[in-house]
Amino acid sequence: MRFLITAGPTREPIDPVRYLSNRSSGKMGYAIAEAAIAANHEVILISGPVSLPAPAGARRLEVVTSDQMHDAVHQNLTGCDVLVMCAAVADYKPAKASPQKIKKGAAGLILELVPTHDILSSIGPERNCLVVGFAAETNDLEENARKKLRDKNCDIVVGNDVSGSDRGMESDENEVTIFFRNGETKKISRTPKKIIARELVKIFSNTREKRLTKKM
Repeated sequence: MRFLITAGPTREPIDPVRYLSNRSSGKMGYAIAEAAIAANHEVILISGPVSLPAPAGARRLEVVTSDQMHDAVHQNLTGCDVLVMCAAVADYKPAKASPQKIKKGAAGLILELVPTHDILSSIGPERNCLVVGFAAETNDLEENARKKLRDKNCDIVVGNDVSGSDRGMESDENEVTIFFRNGETKKISRTPKKIIARELVKIFSNTREKRLTKKM
């Protein structure tokens, strides 16, 4: 199968030296890419700015902004069997980036923000691939993950609680709950991300295979 995986954060420029971003390390997305390659799948990895080496065997495409990630996803979607949207894409960006460094002044600074591209929503229902979304939440995990599953037209949403520092963003460990469109859930207790990644790849590929079998 061909996996198209997004990983890491995006950076939305404020001026030439400042940007809006988040704490995503890219570790979960990179672990999924490595696990997919180990399972003999083809992998295209669209990565935001991270300090991780490219997984051996993956075709890595480096992007910075949410606009660049949106374009890269759509440019590589054809022929994809499984789309894994693991990246922590910024929800907002400055309405206009200053061409010069903004100088500090005595008065406060008001920064106008506008929504970024909603990449998951842009995929649409007419697709041939399995679409997996990730929901990093600090509260109401199940409610928010199920809403994302429904509103973004995903086939699977992997939800994780990022309110603590011992798991999720920046950590080598994670704890996730997988939500399926048929209402089923599967929880993977706290463990290293590489172990979670192997289990996720099995789930994604098995779900994709079952869908293909039903169409035959």
